[in-house]
Amino acid sequence: MKNRKYSKHLVDGPNQAASRSMLRGAGFTSEDFKKPFVGIASTGAKVTPCNMHINGLADIVEDSISDAGGKGVLFNTITVSDGISMGTQGMKYSLVSREVIADSIETVVGCLGYDGVIAIGGCDKNMPGCIIGLARLDRPSIFIYGGSIRPSEKNTDYVTVCEKVGEFAKGDISEEELIEIETISVKGPGSCGGMYTANTMASAIEALGMSLPGSSSQDALSDNKLNDCKASGEAVMHLLEKDIKPSDIMTKAAFENAITVVIALGGSTNAVLHLLAMAHAIDVDLHLDDFSRIGKRTPVLADLKPFGSHFMSQLNAQGGIEPVMKMLLDQGLLHGDCLTVTGKTVKENLQNINGYTKEQSIIMGLDKPIKNSSHLRILYGNLSPEGAVAKITGKEGTSFSGIAKVYNSEEDGLKAILDKKIQPGDVIIIRYEGPKGGPGMREMLKPTSAIMGQGLGDKVAFLTDGRFSGGTHGFVVGHITPEAFDGGPLALVENGDRITIDADKDLLSIDISDEDLAKRKSEWINPITHPKKGVLAKYAKSVKSASLGAITD
Repeated sequence: MKNRKYSKHLVDGPNQAASRSMLRGAGFTSEDFKKPFVGIASTGAKVTPCNMHINGLADIVEDSISDAGGKGVLFNTITVSDGISMGTQGMKYSLVSREVIADSIETVVGCLGYDGVIAIGGCDKNMPGCIIGLARLDRPSIFIYGGSIRPSEKNTDYVTVCEKVGEFAKGDISEEELIEIETISVKGPGSCGGMYTANTMASAIEALGMSLPGSSSQDALSDNKLNDCKASGEAVMHLLEKDIKPSDIMTKAAFENAITVVIALGGSTNAVLHLLAMAHAIDVDLHLDDFSRIGKRTPVLADLKPFGSHFMSQLNAQGGIEPVMKMLLDQGLLHGDCLTVTGKTVKENLQNINGYTKEQSIIMGLDKPIKNSSHLRILYGNLSPEGAVAKITGKEGTSFSGIAKVYNSEEDGLKAILDKKIQPGDVIIIRYEGPKGGPGMREMLKPTSAIMGQGLGDKVAFLTDGRFSGGTHGFVVGHITPEAFDGGPLALVENGDRITIDADKDLLSIDISDEDLAKRKSEWINPITHPKKGVLAKYAKSVKSASLGAITD
């Protein structure tokens, strides 16, 4: 059988008898040695609801590959949970895990001669981590999303719980009410249910062409997801036959499609970080300014959480993201000629897709968008000379000017918020949380949720060189570069400085002179001491700026 570009070196000929003997011990037969090997990278683990069901999906994929004439080989990579580690030191490992996952997939597949790869992910970092690994290997590949969790019976979710903590701190609810919400809000497998980072990246990857149509919106527990896994096993064999690789699919135009869909759906700021890193892995020249360029012509159409009202499960019931993509394609906002893992183009995949029903209220028409241009704003100025990423929906306005209150860690900033030390008109700054400074670039969902829970969402702004959860909303600016650890302007801000955020002009500035900034810089001493050993130490030494995607190579 053909399509054995890599496995033949592992198992063909008398000299490889020892290798075959090991594989026979793992259950391989003589017939299997004639088939293409397809590695199945599973992020299945019981550490988080997002991934607890994925090994079961991987089993379906393995059977499907076998039925289609290949030899599927299941292996595991890691996952961590943002939701569990949020607000703790453990969160420093979250973004690091993206690199560990990519490295581990590359390592196993590269070592063991798999001809194709299917990766299955179900949480924020393992999804781009999988794609980065597939891009580096550049062998026929498909990504499968583990699927979204359904909302609770009271329409609550994980982010609801985070915001209720702020309400509790304010005194608006009792501890008993808080625990009640905690108890009901996350039940069963699946990634967080709003247009948070997991669903954002799933949608981006589908738009990119690296997962089957419809994959990104499916419920984790559904027949659709089981069918998606079976179909992916069949599809990877077609990719092997045609030798269609990620480099054929993940082009600059495909990344522009992904950005367009992320904006239309009101997706997470993390998409900027991850898409930059994914593009780098496949040698596509993608920059922050591409998000601004595409954002000027792309409206926000989706009324999805966190700043909207609906969950991904509800959008899935209306047809998922394919009708959105068809709308964008018909308007000339997508590149229809991009190849996908179906072996067909985006235009061909969408040819028979019908629009949403008139009764649905989740996706607005292009004539009545939620916002005329992108909610993801790339801000420059004397506080972010290399760029920053803002999530500004317009609900809290498009500009803010206020007085800085500065904290050198997430813990200190969160304590100040919960202790009611933040007042209307404040600009909260949490710094030294960038890729190097953390190290690890923690998400700031707990501080931003506490702000929303205390009713300050439209009264204060929040700045950080860290990142935000996809569940964050409010007047927030992250990914500020250069980061504070590198002596960027954010490190020089003092309590009482006036900060201006202007999303109409894409400006982030501090109201002091260049001379005063230079004087502060000359007197600045880095207060951060890094770990000397271990994964965080290695990450801090290798990671590059958030403006480049926090890449490590």
